Amino acid sequence: MSAGTCGLLVLGAGPGGYVCAIRAGQIGIDTVIVEETAPGGTCLNVGCIPSKALIHAANEFHKITHASDQSALGIKVADPTIDLGKTVDWKDAIVRRLNGGVEGLFRKAGVRLIRGRGEILDGKTVRVVTEDGEETIQTEALVLATGSAPAALPTLPFGGKVISSTEALSLAEPPSALAVVGGGYIGLELGTAYAKLGSRVTVIEAEERILPQYDAAITRPVEQSLERLGATVLTRSKALEPTKKGLRVDHAADGPREIEADRILVTTGRTPRIREAGIDGLALTITQDGFIAIDDRCATSMRGVYAIGDITGDPMLAHKAMAQGELVAEVVAGHRARWDRTCIPAVCFTDPEIVTCGLLPDEAAEQGFDVAVGQFPLAASGRAMTMEAASGFVRAVAERGTGRILGLQAVGRDISELSTAFAVAIEMGAVVDDISGVIHAHPTLGEGLQEACFAIGGKAIHV
Repeated sequence: MSAGTCGLLVLGAGPGGYVCAIRAGQIGIDTVIVEETAPGGTCLNVGCIPSKALIHAANEFHKITHASDQSALGIKVADPTIDLGKTVDWKDAIVRRLNGGVEGLFRKAGVRLIRGRGEILDGKTVRVVTEDGEETIQTEALVLATGSAPAALPTLPFGGKVISSTEALSLAEPPSALAVVGGGYIGLELGTAYAKLGSRVTVIEAEERILPQYDAAITRPVEQSLERLGATVLTRSKALEPTKKGLRVDHAADGPREIEADRILVTTGRTPRIREAGIDGLALTITQDGFIAIDDRCATSMRGVYAIGDITGDPMLAHKAMAQGELVAEVVAGHRARWDRTCIPAVCFTDPEIVTCGLLPDEAAEQGFDVAVGQFPLAASGRAMTMEAASGFVRAVAERGTGRILGLQAVGRDISELSTAFAVAIEMGAVVDDISGVIHAHPTLGEGLQEACFAIGGKAIHV
């Protein structure tokens, strides 16, 4: 057993952890990061990146298949097929390249990566079990960044035909029939991808509609797309247990029924990996929801111990963890910094995509604002038409008296790329006239943001 010291030790090399370590190294803090598997965490290895690769492959295959028989563009393609095994190999190659990129960034920043399982002995001491033995490290500051894992259901434990999002990203071939339990963004992203790859998809959602955190106007285009793809959506339904044929489902109106499925994808949420952070020996406060409680510097209830990412609560998003990781590095360096969650963009890579920043109209009204809403339909966008993507809209939510932008939302193909403009506008305290007065490039989807702001003042040009 060897012993060492450092100024900062990060437990977990996911998006929050690796950003924290790299920024700390750049600042000049002697930094060690401990990770049992490949760096990048859920996002890079079995989440954000591989899922987007699968979604892209499914989109391309569906586009070619569509072109083979009914393309309005005059394109004809004969009998396309897909080798999902090769698709998975391509996806895995992207992941490996990014894994290596993260390790290269560690070296560049002077961060020491230790591959092994970290065990917290106390708030200043971590033992790391590696393939070559054990190493004990004394640290001045400790960051917990152990992320989350797919949550199983008591009646649908993972195994056999019941899979999580992790297994769904590495199937050798598309299931002939796929049941997706959970109509949130993970289930709908993967369910849509497999529907485009030829699977008969059934979505089971307990709430009144899919993506219940959004209003019906935003989710309607997604529902319509699923219908066009031949997917079945069962809302107000509860998944019961697997059967030989597939899955028993209890529908609020019609009662129990059995649906066919050779794979059951459970996407009902994620569980914070708090015990994996080894907190049993630490005096940390846990919230009622089961997350590690932190203050506006991401400090826990124990001096010198910080927590970031999914273990600190919703939203469980990689970019939230990244922002927290950078913040903690600055705090440990003695800089003045505070966690500000005014605007954390949320994106669903469904078909069409959804992006939201700030407050939805109903949320703004509930908070007591006198709300003004402007909306621009993509059916009036020349760029959307040329992309065969005229379904959806861009919407601005503002305070009527001041014109201050409270929220921005959009649904449409490739609309996620507007998330940065949305976040910048809200973070900078923009008012409607600020956006209206900016010259937007034509023809682009971004013109919809300007038009939505025009619409608030009754000055919309193209609708």
